[in-house]
Amino acid sequence: MTESMDLAVVSWSKAQFALTAMYHWIFVPLTLGLAFIIAFMETLYVKTGDEEWKRITKFWMTLFGINFAIGVATGIILEFEFGTNWSNYSWFVGDIFGAPLAIEGIMAFFMETTFIAVMFFGWNKVSKKFHLLSTWLVAIGANLSALWILVANAWMQYPAGMQFNPDTARNEMVNFWDVLLSPVAVNKFLHTISQGFLLASAFVVGVSAWYLLKNRHKLLAKRSIIIASVFGLLSSIFVGLTGDGSAYQVSQKQPMKLAAMEGLYKGSEGVGLVMLGMPTPGKVYNDNKDPFIFKLEAPKLLSILGYHDKDAFVPGINDIIEGGYIYKNKNGEEAVALSAAQKIEKGKLAIQALGDYKAASDAKNKEMMVYHKKILDDNFEYFGYGYLKDASATIPSVPLVFYSFRVMVGIGLLFIVFFALVLYLVLEKDLEQKRWLLKASIFMVPMAYIASQAGWIVAEVGRQPWVIQDILPTVAAVSRIEAGAVQVTFFLFLIIFTTLLIAEMKIMFTQIKKGPKEEGGK
Repeated sequence: MTESMDLAVVSWSKAQFALTAMYHWIFVPLTLGLAFIIAFMETLYVKTGDEEWKRITKFWMTLFGINFAIGVATGIILEFEFGTNWSNYSWFVGDIFGAPLAIEGIMAFFMETTFIAVMFFGWNKVSKKFHLLSTWLVAIGANLSALWILVANAWMQYPAGMQFNPDTARNEMVNFWDVLLSPVAVNKFLHTISQGFLLASAFVVGVSAWYLLKNRHKLLAKRSIIIASVFGLLSSIFVGLTGDGSAYQVSQKQPMKLAAMEGLYKGSEGVGLVMLGMPTPGKVYNDNKDPFIFKLEAPKLLSILGYHDKDAFVPGINDIIEGGYIYKNKNGEEAVALSAAQKIEKGKLAIQALGDYKAASDAKNKEMMVYHKKILDDNFEYFGYGYLKDASATIPSVPLVFYSFRVMVGIGLLFIVFFALVLYLVLEKDLEQKRWLLKASIFMVPMAYIASQAGWIVAEVGRQPWVIQDILPTVAAVSRIEAGAVQVTFFLFLIIFTTLLIAEMKIMFTQIKKGPKEEGGK
């Protein structure tokens, strides 16, 4: 990994992975949430014996199946890319990153796919209770799949429970529970699945609102809206609570991401949260330009969210690059932050020590092996910085992260009000008269998808240039392949994924227009 890397390969590999991940993420949240909504609906059918609940369940189950099938296809391609485009990454951390993905395949995905056959084809072939159990197991399996994938992703954001083995040049897992139960992993899982529940609720409300506008399947629509609005309101509140937890974890583990989210260049005590603002175009580190053309700020709120202290110091981009401020290290002790230049030097020491260790090992010089391993261990925390050419490489795209964060949060807050209003009106039997709200409900479906994609951008673009925070940058993680090959597959995937998305939307719209097979409850 010490040889020079063609930056075109890096850029195109990043673009290809981002393309695949963003298309995949169009399908995943709906699967996560709709599976549980279906399970709740079928539970009501089994408890009441009301055939209308069965018709409702089977209708939403059909839409779930369409979405699930295409989501699986994009997910498989995404996992293959770790081997084709990111082989250095796979070698360096495969022993850790591969474990949760293997568990996901063996335990969660197999459970999900086994019982999905019963869920779709077991009506009137197995007992009601066994069919209901199968539906719940599909829902649980889908979310367990998300758990293990998100654990792997959280480990990339905050590597824990590992130890580097210089003999193999690989990171090895030393504590599975530290990986699974790291605060970043727990919070990421809860925040992500609750966002999926919110999106699925918006989807159900939006489709049901369309039926009410068309004066079709009114009983299905009203019952579905009740279930989805309750589910959506609870989920949207929980998204907000876990979002607060995310802000705290980012401030502690990824301060540069937090600075980019806020367009914060110069840190201070008692920093406010920018509620609305426009970053100065072309602003770069240390250029003396004002970071904002304008901004509306909530006093001290960023210090409260990031450090649970209204007067806490929040470092900005300049502070993180220049160092010198006081922070709490991984052991919870106060320490002086190193500058990016110092981290780069330590990273180069670690890389050199690894090479010297391998040379001493080949020469069977145990004394020098011990000596170089000590240098490696002392500096490994900043190993990845050794691949960076200058300090500015540690800064992600500030405008993209800044705007994406506000889109995500703004739409998330809007959904709390939206679901509360819809639930109130449907219970008061006044929703049908509020045609403006029914039309708005349809519009809220794409809004949920926009917020979902914006959240992904904040999480992944915000941690650039790192594949593994502080340990491995993208420039050292890619495979040694021709840039042209990546370009070809990028556009090939773009065509395939766009075709799949159009196909799914066409099939979905056709099925929605067709409605449930049994025409009860108009």
